[in-house]
Amino acid sequence: MDIFGLFGFAQVVTLRTEFQLAFSITSNFGYMIKLISILFSGLVTLILALPSHKPEANIIREEYSIQTDSVTYDSVLAARLGADEYGMKKYVMAFLKAGPNRSQDAATAAELQRGHMANINRLAKEGKLVLAGPFLDGGDLKGIFIFNVETLEEAKALTESDPAVQAGRLVMELHPWYGSAATMMINEWHGKLQKKKI
Repeated sequence: MDIFGLFGFAQVVTLRTEFQLAFSITSNFGYMIKLISILFSGLVTLILALPSHKPEANIIREEYSIQTDSVTYDSVLAARLGADEYGMKKYVMAFLKAGPNRSQDAATAAELQRGHMANINRLAKEGKLVLAGPFLDGGDLKGIFIFNVETLEEAKALTESDPAVQAGRLVMELHPWYGSAATMMINEWHGKLQKKKI
């Protein structure tokens, strides 16, 4: 028990004695005033003895600070990934949408999908495509690409190498994007996690 706890206990004992005395001498107004004073003092002491609780936001901020403070800046890695001083770099993000020509028969659609996947793998190996994946809600927005290029013109040339785009089954909406240079490591790490090839 800390000093606040000991003091609080003493106040409770004193309070009990004074309470009994005040009721035995009800005509003495001074005892009643003293009783109220002790009661208030004991309440304040007990509150101070309670463990303090930090707001959740402060806890999260402190934990984040601890995590980031332990990370050492790697200038060699930053240079290899093309990171700026903030650890970021420019990309182009592509939203893959359903194209105007989706009337192909099942066999043709399957062949275009195989060509689409082969093109994804080729661009990834060349270091031009750092992230790709489909949306799963079955809507007209089919998926995203993140290209390791700085201009929309470069990205457009890459999208036009996709057989599904060439056939009009897919169209791509391109946007400049500024994101973490660590995105460049996704393909490297994905290969270590991929048990079965797509």
